[in-house]
Parts: sequence; structure tokens; C-alpha cells
Amino acid sequence: MKKRMLLASLATGALLLLASQSHAQSILNLPRPSQHALVTQRIGITDITVNYSRPLVNKRQIWGKLVPYGQVWRAGANENTVIEFTDPVSIEGKPLAKGVYGLHMIPNENEWTVIFSKAATSWGSFSYKQDEDALRVNVKPQPSEFHEALTYDFDDVKPDSTLVTLRWEKVAVPFRVTVPVHDIVEADLKSQLRTGSQYIWESWDEAASYLLAEKVDLPQALDYSNHSIQLESRFDNLLTKSQILEAMGKNDEAKVVRAKALDSANAIQLHSYARQLQFQGKQDEALELFRVNVKRYPNEWISHSDAARLAVAKGDYDGALKEMKIAAADAPDIYKSAFDRLVKRLEAKEDINK
Repeated sequence: MKKRMLLASLATGALLLLASQSHAQSILNLPRPSQHALVTQRIGITDITVNYSRPLVNKRQIWGKLVPYGQVWRAGANENTVIEFTDPVSIEGKPLAKGVYGLHMIPNENEWTVIFSKAATSWGSFSYKQDEDALRVNVKPQPSEFHEALTYDFDDVKPDSTLVTLRWEKVAVPFRVTVPVHDIVEADLKSQLRTGSQYIWESWDEAASYLLAEKVDLPQALDYSNHSIQLESRFDNLLTKSQILEAMGKNDEAKVVRAKALDSANAIQLHSYARQLQFQGKQDEALELFRVNVKRYPNEWISHSDAARLAVAKGDYDGALKEMKIAAADAPDIYKSAFDRLVKRLEAKEDINK
């Protein structure tokens, strides 16, 4: 009898406790006072995602009262805040493996501790255990404009890093996430080039072009370029190879490959490459390619555009306008507006080579 009464008492207590918590943690899918949010930032090819709930200030004193100093806090509301990294990163200069982490914080007036816990499915920080930490870093809080709802932002986004910033009330807490972009991309390229992409010349050329643009691992870039050419020799991959060789200081080899590339180029390719040279300030080289294009493809609409640029270089704006009108009239629809603008510039006697 006593055992039954004890069980009934415990059951009643559990029901009362559940009822008292129903406002904070619903069993059913119902609106919550602290609404759910999800924000993601990609750095390189790495995604950083913060999954959290957004409590409101609601005229309350937050720091040191609602959120006590010196105690582990869920850095949000409801379930613990969760942060995910799809690749290894560094937090404030300290390495952290890729994965999903519970994000907790210990606030203080002058310094906060940011905690990345291996336990990412907890309710709040009530079951937090320090021995499950993957990483702890200390950061400085900063003053902020007032935020009624707790917010996570990605600030100071750079090619290889970003600040993840918690903002609530008038406090901001940033921590920097740095991504070893080149290492990750190079490893991923090797994986991608073992899929069906390995049979397409563009895939190898894209990989080579990326390494060339980033000025990393040029021997690997050259190897990728050679693979692309073996699959199908094209103006694009030959030009890429010539640029890689030039970047490696192999200028004589670069000239031979570049000449081969230009021999295989169509009118659009020659024009596009000449325009690239102009943007790089290599005006004489660009004009020479315009001459080649006009001679090799005299009836192509784009060659009339190149003839116009050659005329401008000589100061012959009337002749340039005549050629550009032909180019504008014959250009495909997607280019017409751009070439119509060039016609207007020439009518105003503007130097379109600048």
C-alpha cells in the first residue's frame, strides 16, 4: 500500500513538473516564445551553420541576472545552441575537427568563455559536462546596438575566415573561425576528379585554373592541365597551361603552348583573350590579337568590333563607329545592349580601349 502511494506521489510530482515546464518545452509542435533560427555562411567550400532559438529581452535585465555571470549558458534558448562545421576549422587560432557541437558560453563582465561540446542534443545547458568539451576559447565582449531578439551574425567575412557574433541586448560576443581553404579544396578536388568528372576536359581545366588563380601548388596545376589536354586539346586548356608555365617561370615553354592555343582559337575566344590583356594593361598585345582576329575571321560580327578598337587606337572614330554599328547589328540578342552602348560611346568619341 505504501509502495503504491509512493508511486502515485511520484507520478503526480512528475505531472506537476511537466505542467510547470510546458511553457518552456512543449511536447507538441506549437509556437515558442523564443523562436527558432538557422544561419549559414560558406567560407571557401566549408559551411558554418548556427542552429538556435532567439529569446527576447522583454524589458528584463539580461546580463548578470537573467543570464548569470560565471555560469554555463546555452547561448540561446530552448535546446542548446548547435554549431556545425563541414570541414576542420580553427577557432581563435585553436584547431577544431569538423562536426556538430553544442555551443555553450560562460559570460563575465570582461571575458567570456566559448565552449564547443561534443554533446549537441542537450536541453539547454542543464546536463552540460565539462569532460565532453571539444574546445574552449576565451574572447572579449563588446558593446553593441540594442538587439531585442538574440541574434547570430557572420561578420568580417573574408576568403578564409569570418567572425561568428552573438548579439543580444547591448552586448556582442565575437569569435573568429578560420578555414584552411586551400588544403580543403585541394583534397576535395582530388576526390571530385575520381568521379565521372575525370572524363571531362573542363573538370581538369577548372581544377588547374583554380590553383593557378590562387597561386598554390603550380606543379599540381600543370598536372591537371596536362590531363585536360590529353582528354581533349582546346584553346581554353592550352591557354591555361601556358599561363601556368609562365607563372612557374618557364617562359619559353609558355610561349610555345600559347601560340598553339591561339592557333586553335575561334573569333570569340581571340576577342575575349585580347580583352583580358587590355584589362591587364597589355595594350600592344591586345591590339595585335585584334589584328589577327580581323585577318583570320573577317566576316565574323565580333571581328568588326575588333576592327573598331583598332580604328580607335589610330584616332579614327568615324571608321570605328562604322565597324561597331555592323557588330551591334549582327550581334546575338544577349550582346546587343552592350554593343549598342559601345556605339553611343563612339558617337561621343570616347576611347573604348580604356
